[in-house]
Amino acid sequence: MADQKLKPELFELNNGTMRVLITNLGCTITSLSVPGKDGKLADVVLGFDSVEPYLKGAAPYFGCIAPNSLHGGHNGFDKKLWEVAEYKKGENPSVTFKYHSCDGEEGYPGDVSVTATYTLTSSTTMRLDMEAVPENKPTPISLAQHTYWNLAGHDSGNILDHSIQIWANHVTPVDENTIPTGEIMRVKDTPFDFTTEKRVGESIHEVGLGYDHNFVLDCGEEKSAGLKHAAKVKDPSSSRVLNLWSNAPGMQFYTGNYVKGVVGKGGAVFEKHGGLCLETQGFPNAINQPNFPSVVVQPGEKYKHTMLFEFSVE
Repeated sequence: MADQKLKPELFELNNGTMRVLITNLGCTITSLSVPGKDGKLADVVLGFDSVEPYLKGAAPYFGCIAPNSLHGGHNGFDKKLWEVAEYKKGENPSVTFKYHSCDGEEGYPGDVSVTATYTLTSSTTMRLDMEAVPENKPTPISLAQHTYWNLAGHDSGNILDHSIQIWANHVTPVDENTIPTGEIMRVKDTPFDFTTEKRVGESIHEVGLGYDHNFVLDCGEEKSAGLKHAAKVKDPSSSRVLNLWSNAPGMQFYTGNYVKGVVGKGGAVFEKHGGLCLETQGFPNAINQPNFPSVVVQPGEKYKHTMLFEFSVE
């Protein structure tokens, strides 16, 4: 049983160049500061100064880890206090959180042990390793990291002038309830074509409220150990760049379409398109779509999802 005395805390990972704050409430990244072209640090994550607003549910999934069924029901992993299994400082600081999900929680079958480890692997690189093992029943597992990024700084306005490249030749179109239909559609000649670098705002008016779609990561070059290039985001004002690598088959690209008047860190007010999410994942609705890669994990097997966030200036 998890310790009933768990309380929400903030943990700092700092290697002298980048500084990250993470809370054990939903394994949420509350702050991540990296240098821009002038060497000046800016916090590029939307969030709050303390854990209280997260506890009160003020955040629309800011920065947390959520199981994907839209975010694991009403009381998903993002609302849970995770146990701190290990916390290391030094040149490659890391923190490991663990959580035990009981049979029937939010309607999911079986007991599942979950861990999430954040590590600063180099001066401006952060790695996230998520693992889950079903103990007694097959269960669908797809964990997503739901940070809202704004590379100009969390309080700098909208991300429509950021450019993005996504290594995806296909998307999974959705119905009127934003549930994927099972179709796998080519992005060529559509507003979803980010196979070459493109301004986020360039065709956003053609997709309703904005992007909130699963991209099929099918053409990224492979780095070590099965990690493929998923996306590259660039902010022209600060020259900050984020390259994301992952071993997941899909990525939800979301442009903060429902963020409105959220008062965050330092009194900054986050509005629509104030940040973007790059959530690598199994395909949403895979459980009902036989042609999507399966997200069901068998007892004793291990679900492994790794994301590598490489920051730079160019």
